[in-house]
Amino acid sequence: MTSSTDDGPVTITTAPTPRTTGPVRTGFWIIALAFLTQMAFCAVPTPLYAIYQHRDGFPTIVLTLIFSVYAVGVMVSLYLAGHVSDWLGRRRVVLGSLLISLLATTVFLVWNDVTGLLVARFVSGLGIGILTATATAHLSELGVVAGHPTGRAALVSTFANLGGIGLGPLIGGLIATWSTRPLVLPYVLFAILFVIEGALVAVVPETVERRAERPAYRPQRVAVPPAGRGAFWSAGMAAFGAFAVFGTFMGLSGTFLVGILGLHSHLLAGVAPFIVFIAAAGAQILTVRISTRSQIRFAVGLAALGLVAVGTGALVASLTLFLIGGGVAGAGVGILFRGSLGTAASVADPRRRGEALAGIFLVAYAGMTVPPLLTAAALSVWPAVGVLVGISALAIVLVAVSGVRMLRR
Repeated sequence: MTSSTDDGPVTITTAPTPRTTGPVRTGFWIIALAFLTQMAFCAVPTPLYAIYQHRDGFPTIVLTLIFSVYAVGVMVSLYLAGHVSDWLGRRRVVLGSLLISLLATTVFLVWNDVTGLLVARFVSGLGIGILTATATAHLSELGVVAGHPTGRAALVSTFANLGGIGLGPLIGGLIATWSTRPLVLPYVLFAILFVIEGALVAVVPETVERRAERPAYRPQRVAVPPAGRGAFWSAGMAAFGAFAVFGTFMGLSGTFLVGILGLHSHLLAGVAPFIVFIAAAGAQILTVRISTRSQIRFAVGLAALGLVAVGTGALVASLTLFLIGGGVAGAGVGILFRGSLGTAASVADPRRRGEALAGIFLVAYAGMTVPPLLTAAALSVWPAVGVLVGISALAIVLVAVSGVRMLRR
């Protein structure tokens, strides 16, 4: 199918043929694997931060800055290049993201003081920024060509995203617990995976082919028809709220486990975010056949219930409540995030779907940056229990407001 845009004609492969269906189906799962692996890599340092902090003696605010600079890298990359796969091609951009992630593993290995960690995290964010919207759009298009059932591509892409982020801390926690080289082995492992996956991605069928001269470069802009912009920004607000919850658990769960519960387990520091993100991915699977409006209502209720449990767990110093609450809240915001992506995709121009999705991810990662930084700053002034209770209450308000806005649209 050939379409024309302001940047020139773009060919998007959407019709399956006997000659292409087999390779496309294989390519679909290769892209899903590359997506999941890179998302796991971005989260693998989570339980390792305590080791870096103990070794170098930096305060919690620096720890949070190391975490947040990753989200800054994602946003920079999304703004500058999150949309280029719409005219450069999906496969090329996924390959580029793998190369950037490979560079990040190298920086982690050879330059691991505070400055090196900041650089490595920023570079990692650059790779993820060009990957998220591109891989989501690529899976959607490959799914159509392969004849997959409606909704499978969206389910796989969101599971690769959130499930990958959940697996990363678990892998890091296991390595930190059982390996004598916890600051080396994870990065060597992922470097090997990225090389292998690069070779596999290189043979995946392309779904966007240029038929004219390359358009003039411009940074990211929201490419949504005027009639759909209200729904788009409501979806963006929901994505911001979801990632605010995710970011707080990713960046600060270890701090809360130590500061409130007195637990110094690296494995537990990986298990806590794993529960949040796997619950988010699992909830997306279980609710896929429910209507969108029912999903949003259910998501808001689950998120609120889980965040209340997290706050209560802080007040009574209960690890069980903290973990269960995190899982329930993760399930709720996971469903909410999928709803935001589905809403954005439904109102976007199909010829610029990658650009619209990049806009949603840009807003989402702002949610992963600002709230954790504010939380870390608050920890330097107020007790950990009060901060956790307060951030839980604010997150409930944010999720509820964003959910109501999506329902109105």
